[in-house]
Amino acid sequence: MRIDNVALDRAARRVGDRWTLRVVAALLDGDRTFGELADDISGIAPNILTARLRMLEGDRLIVARPYQRNPVRMRYSLTVAGRRLADAVALLADWGTRRDGGSTRHVACGTALQLRPWCPTCETAVDADDAAELVWV
Repeated sequence: MRIDNVALDRAARRVGDRWTLRVVAALLDGDRTFGELADDISGIAPNILTARLRMLEGDRLIVARPYQRNPVRMRYSLTVAGRRLADAVALLADWGTRRDGGSTRHVACGTALQLRPWCPTCETAVDADDAAELVWV
């Protein structure tokens, strides 16, 4: 499998720390206020959360909309580009779970999931046998 190292470095610089990924993961279920995010992301300091929200907003991965004017309070949501991180977050979480001996399971039936690339043109999953054909351009 060939991976574009420049693209990987660029992605890692944007979302490569644990807090940024956890903010994105918390927003996958919908809009959140600062307080809700602070409650959802255990252990994050307010100044770190503020910094990550500003960085994600600057990268246009989230949008902040005021829901109260005095004092100003914001509600945060993922943009389309931010939502595209969902697959990467799921793969990283699955990798972490498997590394610790667990598995990611389907809520409805309990079956262990297989998370892997999907080709929408061929309508097939791309597995290890096809890995040499994976090219990021």
